Amino acid sequence: MAHGADTPAPGAAAGPHELPVFILTGPTGAGKTDWALGLAESAPVEIVSVDSALVYRGLDIGTAKPARELRARVPHHLIDLCEPTESYSAGRFVADALGSIRDIHARGRVPLLVGGTMLYLRSLLHGLAALPQADPLLRSQLDARAAKHGWPALHAELAGLDPQAAARIAPADSQRIQRALEVCYMTGRPISQLQRATVSPLAGWPVRYWVLAPRERAVLHERIARRFDAMMAAGFLDEVIGLRRDGDLSARHPSMRAVGYRQLWAHLDGQYALEEGVQRAVAATRQLAKRQLTWMRGEALGEWRTTRSCKNKENPWPKASPCKTPF
Repeated sequence: MAHGADTPAPGAAAGPHELPVFILTGPTGAGKTDWALGLAESAPVEIVSVDSALVYRGLDIGTAKPARELRARVPHHLIDLCEPTESYSAGRFVADALGSIRDIHARGRVPLLVGGTMLYLRSLLHGLAALPQADPLLRSQLDARAAKHGWPALHAELAGLDPQAAARIAPADSQRIQRALEVCYMTGRPISQLQRATVSPLAGWPVRYWVLAPRERAVLHERIARRFDAMMAAGFLDEVIGLRRDGDLSARHPSMRAVGYRQLWAHLDGQYALEEGVQRAVAATRQLAKRQLTWMRGEALGEWRTTRSCKNKENPWPKASPCKTPF
């Protein structure tokens, strides 16, 4: 794929003897952060976040953002980059991630990319498609249709035009449904087809890629519930109340569509009681984890590790034993 002015150059120019790039992913709640920190405190690595919510300032408790004290001790990148009223795209992530990787390598250290935002990982591993710019008129038309018929109806329409894209997009994921339909209408081609004609921005760098997950789904579900309870006890609701005081922020902004924030915002709008909001948030987090695992199973590059096998912090990479894909 040709790289235009807005497309970051791949790592191919780095040459075959550069330091490697490490990637650690897994479903939300799997324990990626703890394992990454254990390595970062005993090896010359710096952590690069691959999380679409951690880029926003003020989204701290609900994103399990590492504390400032920890970030001062262990270098972290791509955290607190923008205001919650801003949008942050996959293209911007790839450019920022490549910049961080090169800077870390220049210091003689190894970047450890940690996170589970599937769009960001896919863009970094497989490249960005040459897609058209957004069309405000077409988007407003799609929004009007969704307001009348619901996003699941437009998801069904997408399934007829691009079954592959529809299979990996949730029926309520308005942002991705809108973009997939927009691209299809503007180009006459499925977005899934365009996305296959890409080159990895990491080409030329040695890459090690691990997927961390518990062996049993029930263990992951329990971890997700406990983590959300801990977030609520730490003041998650108060954090959302504070964000709502910014009159420019609304439920339509991408930052407030993050799991947990979306449900608590709806509760504060009076759509349902707090208890139901918490239940909805936990359920949505579990659904997100399921979608992440489905995508990760299709990644041939990933080496699967169980949470249990990765507790050795001294040298987790060679000593962690492989496991079969869970669930």
